[in-house]
Amino acid sequence: MLGAALLALIGRSGGAEPAPSPVPYWAFAVNPPAPPASENAVPADERRRRVPDSDRAFSPAQVGDLYSAPDWHPDGHPSMPEVVARGRKPDVFACGYCHLPNGQGRPENSSLAGLPASYILAQVEDFRNGERGSSEPRHLPATLMGGVARKVSTTDLAEAARYFASLRPRAWIRVVETDAVAKTRVAGWMLVASGESGTEPIGERIIEMPVDLERTELRDDRSGFVAYVPVGSVGKGEVLVKTGGPGTTIACVGCHGPALQGLDAAPPLAGRSPSYIVRQLYDIQHGSRHGAGTRLMRAPVAKLSLADMVSIAAYLATLEP
Repeated sequence: MLGAALLALIGRSGGAEPAPSPVPYWAFAVNPPAPPASENAVPADERRRRVPDSDRAFSPAQVGDLYSAPDWHPDGHPSMPEVVARGRKPDVFACGYCHLPNGQGRPENSSLAGLPASYILAQVEDFRNGERGSSEPRHLPATLMGGVARKVSTTDLAEAARYFASLRPRAWIRVVETDAVAKTRVAGWMLVASGESGTEPIGERIIEMPVDLERTELRDDRSGFVAYVPVGSVGKGEVLVKTGGPGTTIACVGCHGPALQGLDAAPPLAGRSPSYIVRQLYDIQHGSRHGAGTRLMRAPVAKLSLADMVSIAAYLATLEP
């Protein structure tokens, strides 16, 4: 369910144009072009929807309003600042719309819950200065973040950073090792079941999907994700994360802490979306993310293969955030 403003931006994003270089499509999920409007289109069902453990109800139009984050569980987080709950028209969408009121985020963006406020500020500055982008220019969430970063005020940004830093992240992703996965398609800038029968080899991929697609589309911040990863990848990732492997990389625990909960300026990695982690490793390796705080990551990612990135991300996603 998407608001008119987001649909308009999707239409301007050039969704049908090819990317300049191949990227792992499953990490940089790009929506297919929207079908042309039909003269015989069925009117939208505007009945109010509900989700479990909530006494609230929202219509599809309300769920799709980028300037009003659907807050199904207001008792699950502190009072949201105005910029988090509603944004600032016309240029700054509600932070809680994409990243959710409890900061858990989704595969197409970042989990902000528990990140240091200083780190959040630095990343928005990198987006603003063009030092943080995407290796897939059609990946709209990164494009939108760059636009918001250039328009958000210093005061609003500081309030949002303090808010998300105050939140406690929770287990959000279940990791399953497997050789085969259901067939998928891209919708809402993430992978969802295609509805086709049969399975296909997972290969060197991470297939991260909503546990309950309807609740995820309603932006229920208590409905998480399942990540299917190659058999053996979690164990391989643990070796790379803890030791760096034989000349492959540098142990992550050295900078990000023994439990990967973050250390000094290095952000916490435990329990984060594996699709997101692969996307960031790939972006750093390919120069799409090159802010001052990222430069220390150049050496660790230089020799990583895509399979290495998959293994690292798979292991990190199994950890308690």
